[in-house]
Formats: sequence, structure tokens, C-alpha cells
Amino acid sequence: MTRAAAYLALVVFAVIAALAAFSLFTVDPTEQALVLRFGQPVRDLIGSPGLYARVPFIDTVVYIDKRILALDNERQEVLVADNQRLEVDAFVRYRIEDPLLFYQSVLNVQGANSQLGGMLNSALRRTLSEASISDIVRNRRDQLMAEIRDAVRGGAKRFGLDVIDVRIKRADLPEENSEAVFHRMQAERQQRAASYRAMGAQQSA
Repeated sequence: MTRAAAYLALVVFAVIAALAAFSLFTVDPTEQALVLRFGQPVRDLIGSPGLYARVPFIDTVVYIDKRILALDNERQEVLVADNQRLEVDAFVRYRIEDPLLFYQSVLNVQGANSQLGGMLNSALRRTLSEASISDIVRNRRDQLMAEIRDAVRGGAKRFGLDVIDVRIKRADLPEENSEAVFHRMQAERQQRAASYRAMGAQQSA
């Protein structure tokens, strides 16, 4: 074989390898895949792991996570009953229920988290505004979280998402309020101690 023939064979082999690489794709067990052509699906959703074929340079493969995903919301201040302020940490657990709707509406997980974060903040403010601090911390905590979850779940369906759970991790008074409460408690105890000392001094006299 001449040098030119060997070079040509090498080029042909490289082209075939490139076409094969662009024609095949794999799906992991944690993923599902959409095969799109000019933005439209050309086959059913691929939900099983394995090796699959596509038309090279025309079809686009979009991988969608099928695990349970988490959104840890940033701490926010909410106004509860009696005009009390609380700083609340909450999180959402969800999964992608309709991959095509998810891709067409929010594109990716970052887009989904942005939408869910806004809905969670609104649901927290609306639901907790009618609850007292004792309700949030102790008396009606589970019921309030269920109401927030249902509110977020209803809005999330527009984006192909299924909200599994919403939880309030922490609900604390703002730092300045906590300090005020501490100083008030300290003053009350000092007054009580002074009263006891006065009573003791009177009995001693």
C-alpha cells in the first residue's frame, strides 16, 4: 500500500469514527433523554439506560435527571400574625414529571429552581402571615408545611414538575428581636432578684 492510499484509509477511518461518535449516545440509569430535531421530539422519551442512535448533526439529545431533586431556599424574613417578624429557612424536594414540558418551559434545573424559589417565597409569606409564632414552631407546623407544599405543587405542574415535599428547617426571630427578648428577660430576672434581696433584707431587719 502506497503512502497516499494509507493516508486516505486513515482519513476514511477517522470520518467513520466521527460519524459513529455523533450517531450514538448513552443514557445513564439516573437520566432520561429527549431526542429533538429542530426543537421538536422525534421519538418517545428514553427512560431506560443503554446505547442509542440518532441522526448525526441534526438530532439533539437532552438529558433529564429522573432523581429526586432539592432546592434549599435562601433565608427570608416573613411577617406573621400580630406583626411579628420571623426569619425562615425552607427547602423543596421535587422531581421532573413531564420532561418535554420541563425542557420547553424552564430548560434546565437552574430554571426550575428559579421558578420554584419564587413560588415557595410567595407561599411562605401568604400561609405564615395568618399563623402565630407558636403555630409555626410547635402547634400547627405540619399543617402549615402541607398547605405550603400544596400551593407550590399546584404552580409547579405548569413546568412539568411534581413537588414531593416542602419543609421549614428553621424559624427564628431576627437578631435584633432576639437581643431585645434576651435583654427583657435579663431585666425581668434582675428585678426579681432585687425584689428577693429586698425581702431578705426586710426579714433580716
